[in-house]
Amino acid sequence: MSFRPLHDRVVVRRLTADEKTAGGIIIPDTAKEKPQEGEVVAVGSGARNEAGQLVALDVKAGDRVLFGKWSGTEVKIKGEDLLIMKESDILGILAA
Repeated sequence: MSFRPLHDRVVVRRLTADEKTAGGIIIPDTAKEKPQEGEVVAVGSGARNEAGQLVALDVKAGDRVLFGKWSGTEVKIKGEDLLIMKESDILGILAA
């Protein structure tokens, strides 16, 4: 990726939504909710604390994360829809 976020920002690729329910009913695009799960694509260098020291981020590229419904800013980079958000918007990392 040619985009590198600054400070405590993270670039996330939203995972695709389910096309069908568990019972096999196809969900139309207008009724789908955007998934709140994604994969971290790139991370910034970290935030600075009160003493001016750089504090590294807890997430890294490749992590699967959960985030809030209204978290982040949607952007399009090289034709791909991505989210840019602060690390504090991420609720947790999903274990593999």
